[in-house]
Amino acid sequence: LTPDGETFIRYAQSILKQVDALEDIFRHEPAEKVCFSLSAPRASYIADAFTRFSHRINNAAAAEVIYRETNAMRSIKNLLHEDYRLGIIRYADTYDQYYKTMLAEKELSFEVIIEFQHVLLMSRNSPLASREEITAEDLNNGIEIAHADPFVPSLPLSTVRKETLSEDIHRRIFVFERASEYELLANNTGAFMWVSPEPADILERYGLVQRPCAVNQRTYKDVLIRRRDYALSELDNLFINELCQSKRDAFGACR
Repeated sequence: LTPDGETFIRYAQSILKQVDALEDIFRHEPAEKVCFSLSAPRASYIADAFTRFSHRINNAAAAEVIYRETNAMRSIKNLLHEDYRLGIIRYADTYDQYYKTMLAEKELSFEVIIEFQHVLLMSRNSPLASREEITAEDLNNGIEIAHADPFVPSLPLSTVRKETLSEDIHRRIFVFERASEYELLANNTGAFMWVSPEPADILERYGLVQRPCAVNQRTYKDVLIRRRDYALSELDNLFINELCQSKRDAFGACR
């Protein structure tokens, strides 16, 4: 062999050893892995459904499950670019046409899960908890716990935030993790938060109460989305069944 030939043989032998090692790793058929992925708003009834659903995968030989709480636009991007299977988006009814137009353009199918109005969540020891009627002035003296990542296609973020967050509230804490929100509400009797109706066990666990309030009369929608060409798996259907049950528990059988 020439010097170049010897160099070639040396590299070739190294490559063949790596190929043999790779074949050895994948020689045995791997166990079939079941996959589930969901992006959703920060809503307790959805988290409750996911918790129930998690018990349904205990017998799977291998499973990869992803649950991400985020805003509507990120949920849509996760479906389109991050290979998520399902998404749930939440938006005010006034933006219904914006979202329907965008979802159709991006070839995403959608189905309304629930329409609702927000309620106020607070500590059971809050001075507002015993009020028969809660006014805007009552809220102006409190601390609002809020999310800061709303998004509506074709509208500036500043416009959406102005409509979502009252300018009359002078003290506001932005939190993105629900357990931290509950701890704040449970331990700060001056704090409140606008939420979709909560399951009873969450209220009991954190010592919270929820109250209707005429200050916020907006109607919101939670909408299940997926790619139009995606067929629901057995796991997806199991989660959707749990979601329907959790929705009935939180919103009432009539909804």
